[in-house]
Amino acid sequence: MVPENTNPLAPLLPERHPQHDLFICDVGDAVLKDVMQHMEHPFYSLSKKPETTVKRYRNGDNWLEITPSVKGLATIYDKDILIYCISQIMAKLKRGEAVSARVRINARELLIFTNRGTSGREYLSLLDALDRLEGTRIRTNIVSGDEEQIEGFGLVDASSIRRKHGLDGRLLWCEVRLSDWVFNAIRNEEVLTLHRDYFRLRKPIERRVYEIARKHCGQQRSWRISLSKLLLKTGSQSPEKRFRQMVKLLTRHDHLPDYHVAFEEERDMVIFTNRGSMAGPALIDAAIPALQPETFARARQAAPGWDVYHLEQEWRDWIVEPPRDPDGAFVGFCRKWYERRGAPG
Repeated sequence: MVPENTNPLAPLLPERHPQHDLFICDVGDAVLKDVMQHMEHPFYSLSKKPETTVKRYRNGDNWLEITPSVKGLATIYDKDILIYCISQIMAKLKRGEAVSARVRINARELLIFTNRGTSGREYLSLLDALDRLEGTRIRTNIVSGDEEQIEGFGLVDASSIRRKHGLDGRLLWCEVRLSDWVFNAIRNEEVLTLHRDYFRLRKPIERRVYEIARKHCGQQRSWRISLSKLLLKTGSQSPEKRFRQMVKLLTRHDHLPDYHVAFEEERDMVIFTNRGSMAGPALIDAAIPALQPETFARARQAAPGWDVYHLEQEWRDWIVEPPRDPDGAFVGFCRKWYERRGAPG
C-alpha cells in the first residue's frame, strides 16, 4: 500500500481530494505511550520491500518483539487502514453512537481519505495491506514491581472482503475486526490527532519523524533530540550519514506538518518548533466544562495520596482535544497516573 510518486521534486504529494475533510486519530502513539511509556521504537516497517525477519527492540527493562507473516511486516502505509478505522469509531463515539471492534470499510472512501488515487492498482494494494496487518504479531513485557507480564497481540484479528464479480473484480468494501488491544485504546480515548498532510508525506521516514515529533513535542513550544537518538527512535535501518542528509533536506523544505524542523550541525541536534497549527491548551481547556464534585472523590480513590487538583492541572495540560466524557476521562487519567507512579513519595 504505497502511494504513487507523481512528482519526485515536490516535498509533498499532491492533494488529490482537496474538498475532503479529515479528522485523524493515531492509536500507534497512544498504545506505546500507555503500555510502554518509554518505548518509542516503531513496530511498522519503513521499507517498501517486504520485511520477513523478526524484529526486537529493548529500552531499559522493556522489550518489544514483532513477528511478521510470510507476506511481510505491516508497513507504515498499511497503518493508514487502522487510522481510517479509528477515525470512524472516534466519530461515532463523539456522536454518542454504539461502536464495536468490527468496522465496515468502503474501499473508495478509504482511498480518498488517505489521499490516494482510485485506480485498480490502489484497490489491489488494499488486499495486500490487510494481509500484512492481520499477519503481524506483537509481543511485549510489562514490568511491575518484581513481576514481569508478557503479552502478545495483533493489529487486526480478522477481515472479510467483497469484490465485484466480473473481469475488473474491483474491491467494493471490506470488514475489519480490530484486535482488543487496538479497540480498548480507542475506547479509552488514548488517541492523538494528526495533521491532514500526514498522508501527503512522500517518505516513510518522514511519517515516522512526524509521529515522534507529535508525541514528544506535542503542544510544547519546542523539543530537541540528538540526531543519533532520533534515528534510533525511527527504527530506520539507514546509516547515520544518510539519515543526517534526510534531516537536512527536511529543514530545507520545511514541509513537516505542525512543526518546523531545524538542525544544529555543531551539536548534531534536531529541534522541532510548534507551528501553532493545533488548537492550543488554552482553547482546549476552555472547551472542557468544570468537573463534577463527585468526580474528585472518584479521582481520590483512583490515585490515593495524590492531590487531585494538581492531577487535574496535569490532565488539562496533557490533553490534546476535549474528551467526550471529561469526568470519566479525568478519572481514567488519575488511575493510570497511579499505576505508573504509585503513591507519592
